[in-house]
Amino acid sequence: MYTIEFSQIAWEDLRYFKRYEQNIIIEAIETQLTHQPTVETTNRFRRQPPEIADWELRTGDYWIFYTVEEIVQIVSIERIGEKPNNELFFRGRKASRR
Repeated sequence: MYTIEFSQIAWEDLRYFKRYEQNIIIEAIETQLTHQPTVETTNRFRRQPPEIADWELRTGDYWIFYTVEEIVQIVSIERIGEKPNNELFFRGRKASRR
């Protein structure tokens, strides 16, 4: 079983959302990332290129960006955003493109 850790910025991202949205996000993290977080699925896959993090998990309009340390079995949540209408937002602000 993998341990879940949040970066400071990911905690701030999570606090931006309403309580019911936070519950959806946390439930997705707990069910999808505690076991086999590097197995690609329809909603979980490796990012190419990995601008924010190596992996992303999508649950509805919410996107969770994370990295995995296989040896110590830690999943680090790097950012949490939302992507309505195919545009990514962090805390209500449109994400800039690199």
